[in-house]
Amino acid sequence: MAKSNPSAGATTAKPRPAIAAWVDHHLQSLVASLGRMLRKPWATLLTVGVMAVALALPLGLWLVLDNVARLGGTVEQSREVAVFLKQEIDPARADALTRTLRARPDVASLTLRTPEEGLAGLRESSTGVYADAIAAVGENPLPNVLIVRPRGDERALARALEALPETDFVQHDAIWRDRLDRWLGFGARVAWVLAALLGLGALLVVGNTVRLDIQSRREEIAVLQSLGATDGFIRRPFLYLGAVYGLTAGALSLGLLTAAEFALRQPLRALAESYGSRFALEAVDPMQAGLVLVIASALGWLGAGVVTGHFLRQTRD
Repeated sequence: MAKSNPSAGATTAKPRPAIAAWVDHHLQSLVASLGRMLRKPWATLLTVGVMAVALALPLGLWLVLDNVARLGGTVEQSREVAVFLKQEIDPARADALTRTLRARPDVASLTLRTPEEGLAGLRESSTGVYADAIAAVGENPLPNVLIVRPRGDERALARALEALPETDFVQHDAIWRDRLDRWLGFGARVAWVLAALLGLGALLVVGNTVRLDIQSRREEIAVLQSLGATDGFIRRPFLYLGAVYGLTAGALSLGLLTAAEFALRQPLRALAESYGSRFALEAVDPMQAGLVLVIASALGWLGAGVVTGHFLRQTRD
């Protein structure tokens, strides 16, 4: 009679790899964090709402500055430099100068306005006493004028045009650009300061929320410590809780900004069209939205880590 092998048909349980256990605990911590948030919907909504507003304010300011800078760049490109030629410059020489300047790489377009065209424009736009004065003018006193639309640095082009021997004087206004640059620089500094303050506020909100959750689970944490659980094992669920708070707040802040952009889009478009412009607000692009979500999650993770680390150091002492 054949002897039976006692090990035949038996299954030997293989120990799970350490990496698989580590991944499982991360997934369990994430799911547990979501469960704790869903069990307290109103408290979660309050925490996420406060964080979302704190994130939306500096982000909204950055969007406004970006759109103003884009508008300033559009206005800068459409700024016209008026070059008044000397009175003795005849039409033939003015035409030759026009063709020469149009070939410059820093000139987007150029229009020659003759004295006759300038006088006709004045007569059409003038009324009352001014119309009578223009009608009484005998010989046309207006010179040839070059209307130049620059490509690139307007001030460098204006200086080059002033140096031409045919130029009497150049009319352009670069002061508005300097002031706009200063305002944009100031606004960017305000946005950074506001982002730092409100980011700190968001971090404190998450930290306080996680602290309350730690206090409610103090006995559970004590049991885990008595069983030899490491600080990293205990801290992990709270880190995920903070990160999920931050991620949710970041998504809500993007939703708030999208709603604000939708509410302002039509009135701004009507205002721009009244000035003959096609300017429209630009919302957050996908890359910027992803960066906001990453930063918001990092803030939540950091806030939870600071509070949890402080609590664990106290319990280990």
